[in-house]
Amino acid sequence: MNALSSPRWALASLSLSMLLSSLGTSIANVGLPTLAEAFGASFQQVQWVVLAYLLAITTLIVSAGRLGDLIGRRRLLLAGIALFTVASALCSLAPTLGLLIAARTAQGFGAAIMMALTMASVADAVPKARAGSAMGLLGTMSAVGTALGPSLGGVLIAGFGWPFMFLVNVPLGMVAVLLVHRCLPADGLRAKADDGHPRFDHLGTLLLALSLASYALAMTLGRGSFGLLNVTLLGAALLGAGLFVWVESRVASPLIQLAMFRQPALGGGFAASALVATVVMATLVVGPFYLSGALALDAAAIGLVMSTGPLVAALAGVPAGRAVDRFGPRRVGVAGLVAMAAGSAVLPWLATRFGVPGYIAPLAALTAGYALFQAANNTAVMHNIRADQRGVAGGLINLSRNLGLITGASVMGTVFALGSGAADLVTARPDAVAAGMRLTFAVATGLILLALALQVRLHWREMAQGTT
Repeated sequence: MNALSSPRWALASLSLSMLLSSLGTSIANVGLPTLAEAFGASFQQVQWVVLAYLLAITTLIVSAGRLGDLIGRRRLLLAGIALFTVASALCSLAPTLGLLIAARTAQGFGAAIMMALTMASVADAVPKARAGSAMGLLGTMSAVGTALGPSLGGVLIAGFGWPFMFLVNVPLGMVAVLLVHRCLPADGLRAKADDGHPRFDHLGTLLLALSLASYALAMTLGRGSFGLLNVTLLGAALLGAGLFVWVESRVASPLIQLAMFRQPALGGGFAASALVATVVMATLVVGPFYLSGALALDAAAIGLVMSTGPLVAALAGVPAGRAVDRFGPRRVGVAGLVAMAAGSAVLPWLATRFGVPGYIAPLAALTAGYALFQAANNTAVMHNIRADQRGVAGGLINLSRNLGLITGASVMGTVFALGSGAADLVTARPDAVAAGMRLTFAVATGLILLALALQVRLHWREMAQGTT
């Protein structure tokens, strides 16, 4: 057997794909001021460089997973990496902001394919006994990509100019294409319609994409204010979701088999993933305001403290996966949520009493718990999925996380503002900021406890059925 066909090399190819798609999420944020200057644009205009990428991922990720089930996951993953790589090159060459945003949209489409199919391909690449370790490694690479993006982007902009924060993806993308082509096993079973021929649900795909785009825009537009446009978009999202469910229950080969959600492991896993992602986003949105307003840290110190989360997630990912393989996904998932709940509950109180160390310690516990939960939940959800549904299941897992992050940025930011009672959080008094922090993490703890209840219920059910 060729050495490059070993599970280790196959997992390396998937890890690089996950790293690239996560890097694309965060690397452009640090370049927004530079892009605004380069194109003579406002912040509201250049923020679409980030938003277009996130919207493309959110709207396409489930469809990408389903398409991979139909035409072959390895084949589509190669196409997705190639699209991501070419779009990265086009981003670096874009002469106008509009073309840059268009290229970032194409890059996001490639990233959606990569995110959905790397997870779905784990079962094809590694033995079942090592699935938890593989999921943990993918979680680590996602955290590394997210954490590395701002610092790498800053270095590239300072040393070579803004095009290089996109151009850096090109050689890495070429290596990823080579690794996936050489190391991943050939495509096996594909999904079929009732007549034996593969079909793609175009109407369902369109309805889901429009619904998700409407929801994402409703949660992100307005910069903290929820006006008529946001309400209209949210109404459109709800209407689109209703039509999507109606269509999916009637077509011969639906984008999403609604019966999948009758499986407790899947439905509960998706819901819990969205809940905990909402809490994780709260630390990213609320944290900087608390660190500056209540603890009086400067920008550099805030950046160092905020890096605790991604660093802990990166270090905990692989051990979390090994724990899943050893103790089972449900036990590890429950342990992770207990750690998250404890960290969330004590964070505002310890930070008020002990300052920066009192903030870092519970944040580390919360993030390590998230790494445990993510590795366990992803493994549990993918464990009993049919081979011809792994792509769409991988897409749904990533979608639930993205929706949680989008919701957390909007809702938890609003909760923080309400708790502080301040019209302007930048100039709010330290005691007002601390009050907002307490309310935010009281809500966050409640969300984690809800996710914990879902996981405990699933654990008891599986123990009763003898499947743990």
